[in-house]
Amino acid sequence: MTGARPRPQVEHPADGPRPRQNRVTPLGEVVAIPLRGAWLGNRGIVHRGTEVVRNHAGPAWIICALHYQDRRLAQWAPHHYTILFFHDEAVALAAGHRPCALCRRPAYRAFRDAASSAETPPSAKDLDRTLHSERLVAGTHRRRLHHRAWSGLPDGVFVLVDGQPSLVVGKALVDWTVRGYTVARPRPTRGQAQVITPPLSLAALVAGYPVQIDGAAAQLADNQARSTSASGPTSATDG
Repeated sequence: MTGARPRPQVEHPADGPRPRQNRVTPLGEVVAIPLRGAWLGNRGIVHRGTEVVRNHAGPAWIICALHYQDRRLAQWAPHHYTILFFHDEAVALAAGHRPCALCRRPAYRAFRDAASSAETPPSAKDLDRTLHSERLVAGTHRRRLHHRAWSGLPDGVFVLVDGQPSLVVGKALVDWTVRGYTVARPRPTRGQAQVITPPLSLAALVAGYPVQIDGAAAQLADNQARSTSASGPTSATDG
């Protein structure tokens, strides 16, 4: 297992309002980018004014629905948890978050049951404790990575290849950047991958948890598969 300190290349528009620092990357960094979010995130109160001043405020890292009942959440409200955003649920799981047990109760139960084979389901605190130990190197804010065989990785898992976070979709790897999903390439079939997604969430995906993935990733992977099919078989690279 290795640790990584991500350094995302953040690009800001030449004109228009400057993005706020409330988007989360697959490596768990909170950055200021204009990419729209499909889910809300919660790590407790990590802001002061309109600035994020720490990585997290506790072990509970949650994925919430954008809309729940008639509740309206104020961004940057004092004494209220900091509202974060994820591009899709695959990014959120890679960052180390799990579904909310309140606003996403069915997803929470599906994730919990898929992640554990124990007769008694783990509690939310149990899930949070395990995820916290898996996403960060103990005593630091450095990201913890995990080595797994390429052949055993399911769709929806994020890996780190040459410093680039990439999503596994079928036989393709789809690169994620601050602009979203951009380029697909063949997925290695041999060797070991550096996996970003924590083992608990990886286990849930292996067991069939239906993670939401942005449609652009699936389209890029499909285009890659069509291109490979048209050009004939190629040798897979080793990880």
